[in-house]
Amino acid sequence: MKGQTCNSAEAIHISDLWKSFGKLEVLRGISCEIRSGEVICVIGASGSGKSTLLRCINRLETPDSGRILIHGEEIGFVHEDNGRRRPISEARIAKQRSRIGYVFQQFNLWPHRTAVGNVSEALLVVKGMKKALAEEKARAHLSDVGLSEWADEYPSTLSGGQQQRVAIARMLAMEPDVLLFDEPTSALDPERVGEVIDVMRNLANDGSTMLIATHEMAFARDTADRVIFIDEGVIAEQGPAKQFFRSPSTQRLRVFLQRMQR
Repeated sequence: MKGQTCNSAEAIHISDLWKSFGKLEVLRGISCEIRSGEVICVIGASGSGKSTLLRCINRLETPDSGRILIHGEEIGFVHEDNGRRRPISEARIAKQRSRIGYVFQQFNLWPHRTAVGNVSEALLVVKGMKKALAEEKARAHLSDVGLSEWADEYPSTLSGGQQQRVAIARMLAMEPDVLLFDEPTSALDPERVGEVIDVMRNLANDGSTMLIATHEMAFARDTADRVIFIDEGVIAEQGPAKQFFRSPSTQRLRVFLQRMQR
């Protein structure tokens, strides 16, 4: 764990975030701040709102109300001279989204493209890089996640862990300001979980700003600066990782942690 290496600049600011699907309230007034270089793990039962929170930050879901700022810029809205907020265009949202890295539970790789092709595609389309430079950068990021020897392989020939590492390399190639991970090991066979966790640990040690929804309690305890426990759409408890797991304050968290240890 990086401990006290975070600087105090605020990377993500979330204020009174609400999101419903029909009559189901999934997020109910979530507020939190994440400093630059801080690693936050979000834990909670399936359906508690972890994934919805991340999807709202990246504007894959539109919140019903509340505010999300990335390095001071509000996501999804612009402030006019009269003080009003108005929604921005989809093109502007796409530009904001390019600053927010996102790794899904499923790998979402192009099956007809090699690992290099999957990583370089966004560099070609979004950043307008020349093909040779995009591929050079893609290979460098694949090397960063330990996949140099598999750069020219297609997804169908890669293990689940390798595919997820390609997805992480694809995210890193865009040089985002913040990194979001939505249960990145949940679709993996148990023996492949460790290789993805090792990559995330390296990113944490390098000072990346990370928000990770996870069921990997040991990873959260050993790597996160802080842990947030979401229960039925609200932040029920949060705190420094070691203290969080050693001395939970609420009965609900104690029950959850006991269940996860079975």
